[in-house]
Amino acid sequence: MTVEAATAEEAEIDRLPIDLLAHILSMIASFTDLAQASGVCRRWKLGVKLSFGRRESLSFAGWKMDDDSTARIVRHAYGLKELDISRSRWGCQITDRGLCRISSAKCIGNLTSISLWGMTGITDAGVVQLISRASSLRHLNIGGTFITDESLFAIAKSCPQLKTISLWCCRHMTRGGLVVLVSRCCKLKSINIWGTRVPLDCFADLLSISPDLVIKP
Repeated sequence: MTVEAATAEEAEIDRLPIDLLAHILSMIASFTDLAQASGVCRRWKLGVKLSFGRRESLSFAGWKMDDDSTARIVRHAYGLKELDISRSRWGCQITDRGLCRISSAKCIGNLTSISLWGMTGITDAGVVQLISRASSLRHLNIGGTFITDESLFAIAKSCPQLKTISLWCCRHMTRGGLVVLVSRCCKLKSINIWGTRVPLDCFADLLSISPDLVIKP
């Protein structure tokens, strides 16, 4: 390609409205591809940044992400409704520090779905910080983590719209935490407590509070 042809092609790209460029980039799911696009030029870097603001759903499952990169992307995604930072096959690196940074993002109060499945690097400290701002939450998957009743109390206090929750293999919570959760989350329809250590008679306690609750043992 001659210099003249390259210049002409560059000019054509430059005429593409930034909003349209951001819209096109928002359709790219691969974070690797987005990182490469961001390195094309300053304009494309801005387009990538703006593209995250157009997304209603983000999933980091299957990607090797750390606290800083995840928080940086979520902070740009101000229109986000669904956030999935489940454990990936590469080994998730997200910790309480990452959850605390994510909790300050503008989108958190509008999130309707969060998945933290299998995030063994997080504790109650990070979960409570994040959940305390997620007042619109309807669906939560926090299975396979080491949370305790402290997180359940925070969910019960901050998430009145909660409809479904997965606590699969959360073996450090107790009957007391579940009772508080079901008592305060009046819209809760389904709860998964498979693999936990709560006794079977706890089911009766929960159903006495919410007879229509679907319990997945």
